[in-house]
Amino acid sequence: MKVKRIVANIETQDISKAKHFYEEILGLDQKMDLGFIATYGSNEKMTTQISFLSEGGSGTPVPDLSIEVDDLDEVLIRIKDAGISIEYGPAEEPWGVRRFYVRDPFGKLVNILTHL
Repeated sequence: MKVKRIVANIETQDISKAKHFYEEILGLDQKMDLGFIATYGSNEKMTTQISFLSEGGSGTPVPDLSIEVDDLDEVLIRIKDAGISIEYGPAEEPWGVRRFYVRDPFGKLVNILTHL
């Protein structure tokens, strides 16, 4: 048996807020919209991972989601243009990533990163 997919589920009463942050800013594609659920994803081949943390690294809180991107500077521009506050970073971490933290429209702490 192999795990084929892991899905992060975020509870909200206003699903429409996901479109701006996850599709327009982060560039994910809407894969499904059934009214009670909207799913965003990418056709990129991704590795399945679940992380268990006692802290977020560098003394930061544990993020709810970590999203790796290919162009962190482009995402930073989109985040700033959208008026979203950066809660940490951008920082180059000793374990080989450059990253920053923001809150999505649902209050989830999102670690946006790229490998150096």
